Amino acid sequence: MDYIQKGTSAFHKANWALFLAGFITFANLYVTQPLLPTFSEAFHVSPAVASLSLSVTTFALAVSLIIVSSLSEAWGRKSLMTISIFAASVLTLALAFSPNFETILVLRVVQGIVFAGLPAIAMAYLGEEMEPASLGVAMGLYISGNSVGGLSGRVIIGTLTDHYNWHTGMIVLGGISLLVSLLFVWMLPSSKHFSARPLQLKALTKTLLQHLRDPSMLCLYGMGFLLMGSFVTLYNYIGFKLMAPPYNLSATIVGWIFVIYLVGTFSSAWFGSLADRFGRQRMLLLAIAIMLAGAIVTLNGLLTLKIIGITVFTFGFFAAHSIASGWVSKRASHDKAQASSLYLFFYYFGSSVGGTVGGLFWMKYGWMGVIAMIALFLFIACVLSFLLKRFIVRQRITT
Repeated sequence: MDYIQKGTSAFHKANWALFLAGFITFANLYVTQPLLPTFSEAFHVSPAVASLSLSVTTFALAVSLIIVSSLSEAWGRKSLMTISIFAASVLTLALAFSPNFETILVLRVVQGIVFAGLPAIAMAYLGEEMEPASLGVAMGLYISGNSVGGLSGRVIIGTLTDHYNWHTGMIVLGGISLLVSLLFVWMLPSSKHFSARPLQLKALTKTLLQHLRDPSMLCLYGMGFLLMGSFVTLYNYIGFKLMAPPYNLSATIVGWIFVIYLVGTFSSAWFGSLADRFGRQRMLLLAIAIMLAGAIVTLNGLLTLKIIGITVFTFGFFAAHSIASGWVSKRASHDKAQASSLYLFFYYFGSSVGGTVGGLFWMKYGWMGVIAMIALFLFIACVLSFLLKRFIVRQRITT
């Protein structure tokens, strides 16, 4: 059937292209995260309100994923992904000229909508084009691009904000993103296993409901919500913690802390491969346990241990997300784009809810409150993983 196989030229091109697309998406998606303390001070808003510059984007992204992934069934994968990354790059340039916080929020909502053209479609592309034995590695490499993009966007904006201002950072990042978008178009192979279908909203709604009626898929969607809610909460408010006494770190140093994302580049690919060999549930539980251990270590007041804790937490998160997202593609026997979009809907909805609610815990209980909320999320994720295993066994018996 001419699927893309590991070790071939097509495999390398496809993975590099989607790595770059993930880079663009996540560099621009999280570009405001290290700016939350700056926005809070410059626009005289609370930390929870400043976090809306990220939360409104992820919420718009979550809602739009359902629509855009359905459009991709009729319009094709590569064309929509191309439109998405180019539009996102232009909007980052527009953000640089925002005169007030309200304008930032409006542009970030629009940006959230156009971001939807990549994540679910990229996952569906991999599920359709990669041979099953290579899917875990390919999904891990794609998510590695997400981690590198998230890291680079934060480092660029943090450093340039400290030396110039946040407007300059937006211009530089937007320009880089436009150049990388051109590489994506050139490198990504065209789909060979995608067949366009007429856009039928009634049929698409039916398939979405079928995914939602599958209890095993609901468990995976719930885990996406909880994992991302935990991750964004920690990174949203660590900047407030480290830029305040007794640490008093600069925006540049806080931005460079996101270099920790590089461990996600390794863990997502590694755990994706391990899940193919040793079982998804076992490796997923291990990844969640690693996240919890890292979160607890950040409670220590020593800066070095706090950084180590963030590193361990990040390692576990990208490993868990790689396994869960790959599991969705494997479980979906039909309409993979819809299945992936639903996972990412809950994933980014978790980002919106966790990122904003975490601000309330931060303002009332400090860092201890933030970690308590994360621990609760991760405990529920573990429960869902056991339920998932039970549902899969039950489905095998009945079929």
